Amino acid sequence: MTQAELGERVGLGQSEISYLERGFGGRTSIETWVAIGIALERPVAVGFGRDVVEPLHDAGHLAPQELLIRLTARGGWHATFEAPSNPADPRLVTDVLLNNTAHMIVLVEIWNRVDDLGAGVRSSDRKLAEVRHRVPGPVLSCWVLVDTAANREIVRRYPAVLRSRFQGSSAGWVRALTIGDEPPAEAGIIWADVGGSRLTAVRLRG
Repeated sequence: MTQAELGERVGLGQSEISYLERGFGGRTSIETWVAIGIALERPVAVGFGRDVVEPLHDAGHLAPQELLIRLTARGGWHATFEAPSNPADPRLVTDVLLNNTAHMIVLVEIWNRVDDLGAGVRSSDRKLAEVRHRVPGPVLSCWVLVDTAANREIVRRYPAVLRSRFQGSSAGWVRALTIGDEPPAEAGIIWADVGGSRLTAVRLRG
């Protein structure tokens, strides 16, 4: 079929068909493309494609990690994402490992939801022991809880348990991570808001 014959079938001139064949049909109406498809006996299909980036399986955990890495950089910390406690054994991985020019290291565990508090503490202890065995300087620990209703309820129910384990000032940890103050010597626990914009102190009642 010539360009003139196709144009006659769909109501376009030969020059217009030539224009489309050369790849300049970006602003041509869908109705015209459908008519051309019918004339050529080639069906036209139009649909919406998926996002360029598919949602990641761990997107819910990546958001607070992204927030922590971004905010701690302002406080002079260098962050390592998913850092192995022992490079020879990658089974124990810390969500974010921080270090600064004072050769201080902080292991940060991020919890979207705490399902087993005891297991989480034991896991953190194993990672701390691994890093302290390899590193001569101070190695500290901080938990970041995503500020959800479920995590709020855990904090409300078990303040004495959390206080006994996380004795470092929560406000002090927020300042240490965000503006570079000296971190408390004891382990701490802080909030990361769901919107991914700030870190705030955890206030344990009683």
